[in-house]
Amino acid sequence: MLLSAFLSKRFRAYSGHKDEKNGFVSFIAKASTIGILLGVAVLIVALSVINGFEQQLVHRLLSVVPQVEYVAPSRPIANWSQKVESLQSQPHVTGAAPFIAVNGMAQYKSQLKAVEIRGVEPSLESNVSAVNQFTDGKLVSQFGLDDVILGKQIVKQLNAKVGDNITLLIPQISQKGQSLLAPKRVTLNLVGVIEMGGPIDSTAAFIHLSKAQQALGYDASQVTGLRLSVDDVFSAHQIALKVGQTIDDYVYISSWFRTQGSLYQDIQMVRTIVYIVVFLIIAVASFNIVSSLVMEVREKQGNIAILKTMGAKDSTILATFVLQGLMQAFVGVALGTLIGVVLALNISELFTWISQLFGENPLEGVYFIEFLPSKLVLEDIGITVIVTFVLAILATIYPAWQATRVDPAKVLGN
Repeated sequence: MLLSAFLSKRFRAYSGHKDEKNGFVSFIAKASTIGILLGVAVLIVALSVINGFEQQLVHRLLSVVPQVEYVAPSRPIANWSQKVESLQSQPHVTGAAPFIAVNGMAQYKSQLKAVEIRGVEPSLESNVSAVNQFTDGKLVSQFGLDDVILGKQIVKQLNAKVGDNITLLIPQISQKGQSLLAPKRVTLNLVGVIEMGGPIDSTAAFIHLSKAQQALGYDASQVTGLRLSVDDVFSAHQIALKVGQTIDDYVYISSWFRTQGSLYQDIQMVRTIVYIVVFLIIAVASFNIVSSLVMEVREKQGNIAILKTMGAKDSTILATFVLQGLMQAFVGVALGTLIGVVLALNISELFTWISQLFGENPLEGVYFIEFLPSKLVLEDIGITVIVTFVLAILATIYPAWQATRVDPAKVLGN
């Protein structure tokens, strides 16, 4: 093996000479190395961004949107406090809280905006939602009976500010449920603004549970739904079905997979596509090694013949060219990994700088975040490096085997 490493090093040094043939072989070898470098770097950066989106989905979006909900379709759920205590004692449930959800309108002066009004219990809402982390002003946990918290985009569209009086128009339905009555107008003080990014900022309106009950004519024990947080968000649907069997009321069972599941599926689909496409790019770059080694074997037939006449074994010749191909791959993988890691660790700042430079953020108003997240996972780097080396080894086998088939008598005879 030491002899093979020495010969491989000598062959590489000889290939660097500036004659026409050697220069072309050297160019092909460098092209394959650069291809591997770019493929590895792109794959590491792309997977880091995908991991970042998935992390933000879990710790940002799913910490605010309902993970599990039980919604009464017709009559309200009674004795919500007892049911909340029962739900909190169930396996895999980390928190439970009541809510009243109704679509309505927010009005400030002459401006109107459609909103989703959610009446929440301040003392329990923090058990199932991290909305306080994204609220500027008074938090939900500090709610007063006459307070309202709106999303940033709602406040912007209404041209309002904290401290203004906002009127909510809440639809009323007749007792028989056959007709709509004039909406009830509830005037509340804007005490906080939710700034999370994405659709929540343009739809959410939080009020006190008691105020929502008064507006809809419910008593203090009635709500329209119960909300849970669970210890494993990716098993939320299974947990929702199992825990839902303990509820006596007729309810619709809903998990975040229904409202945000398409986003998660998109992230996983993009991950799969990135793996396939970039590994194909790496495969093409790796098999460029075949071209460079085949030409090099042909150029060095005389050297190989002399080595064989001196007693070099076929295994030594084979290992020589395998090591030469692997060295090309190693340089590409090492530099690609270094560049990929550096970019992955700084991609968020780089994206922000570019957005400020051009004055436009392509993520604004499209996704639930307005920055480019990144999370570097060592497992992704390991898989990338291992697969690249496997492809490089496969690419070197055929040219190295051809080198062992060189006939010293024919080569030296010519």
